[in-house]
Amino acid sequence: MIITALRNWAPQPGALIEWHPHPDVVPLVEAAAVDPVPPSFLQENHVRGVESAADRGAVHTAYLGSATEISGDLDIDALTRAFEAFLVRHDALRTSFDVADGSVVRRRVPLAAVRLQARTVGSFAEQEEFLDYVRARLSRDATPLSWPAVAFGAVTRAGSFTLYYGADHAFSDGASQVIVLSELADLYRAEITGTPATDLSAWTGSFVDYVGIENDIARGIGPDSPELAEWTDVVTSHGGSMPSFPLDLGLAPGETAPVEPIEMDLLDAEEAAAFEDVCRAAGGKFVTGLFAAVAITDHELAGRDVYAGITVLGTRHLGDFALSQGWFCNFAPVTFPVVGAPDFDAVIGRAVEAYRRTKATAAAPIGRVLQLLVESGAGGAGVASSPHLLSYIDFRWFPSHGSEADRSAILFTGEGRTSNASMWFNRDERHFYLGSQTPATPFAQEQVSRYHHHLRTVLRTIARDGAYVLGATRESVQCG
Repeated sequence: MIITALRNWAPQPGALIEWHPHPDVVPLVEAAAVDPVPPSFLQENHVRGVESAADRGAVHTAYLGSATEISGDLDIDALTRAFEAFLVRHDALRTSFDVADGSVVRRRVPLAAVRLQARTVGSFAEQEEFLDYVRARLSRDATPLSWPAVAFGAVTRAGSFTLYYGADHAFSDGASQVIVLSELADLYRAEITGTPATDLSAWTGSFVDYVGIENDIARGIGPDSPELAEWTDVVTSHGGSMPSFPLDLGLAPGETAPVEPIEMDLLDAEEAAAFEDVCRAAGGKFVTGLFAAVAITDHELAGRDVYAGITVLGTRHLGDFALSQGWFCNFAPVTFPVVGAPDFDAVIGRAVEAYRRTKATAAAPIGRVLQLLVESGAGGAGVASSPHLLSYIDFRWFPSHGSEADRSAILFTGEGRTSNASMWFNRDERHFYLGSQTPATPFAQEQVSRYHHHLRTVLRTIARDGAYVLGATRESVQCG
């Protein structure tokens, strides 16, 4: 699987098939009962944003999607049963949300409502025609305000078919998308062959149960909790807001621009292995070496003496959620000084210690953190705005990696507007690469390109030479 822009998805032409609730179960869906478990903080914040966008008439783009190729003629009935089994297995996918009297309410359909019907809705011959269709389809159907909040689809032709799955972000995350296609392919295989599907019950706990665990943890976090200290320091040092992209992107405070997806290969497989060897020799790991390289780039291009970033960490370890579908994420700051460090070895040593603190800080759910930051006065109006994020995923560690469904798979997101240039770093057996959703303005693109190319130079120098001296490739400093 690779993470790529939606515009790079180019399946072979064929008939377009969608799955929706069977007409006989629509009354059950419309009468879905209120579930006593509230949304998680991330879900509630997201749902309010989706409703606000809908009220403005904006197109919904806050979804994730994935697609793969399956050999053999499509058996529609078998795939229908596979999709239904998937919804039964993942309890949280039988819920949706609405906003009633200002509150976000979770609703749950009964098991009897999990009955789908396939519809052939047309065909396509050109890629742009297909992309227009799939954007409209996911914007319409992969929304938290109706059930299901996910979209099942296929493009069928003689001898093979394209399988795709889209989900509103309230019901999915990057890891969920990585594992979903292989799971669906396995369920389909089971229906085709009449053999049992792989038993995943030990690793597919309900996201609804996870929400309860997260809320219990949040209740134990208070103003004096040690997990809050790192957050208070980083927000205070950034004027009550979250860290932003280190270079000026030419946008006024609060201004956004349409997203321009950026992809860049940073290291090939041999270079990535060499970089990891250097990191381990210096007492770190690949991820702490990555933070060190990013910090060096911030220092050399923007003159930042202290690196401050926000990273994404998985929370599936809190229960039996390794292969569950849901939004199992938290966020935490990574901060350490760069000034005075002569070389990469010195910087990664600081990154290792900082990342140890980050993982401890991540024990506090972000919703409770933001609440306490605002209550303490440390967080200003910008503390709840989207931060400049850094994420790292090593696809080689997923159990689905290398399966037939995984080998031809892609993962993509909707593309809306942004004021930042968050960086999503990914590694597999072929390469280490970067994906970023950036502001689509000429000035922002120039700045982002400068940054990404400098970072690649830092990484490749470390991989090639086993060392990096700060300032060796220094450009003129531009503070952002």
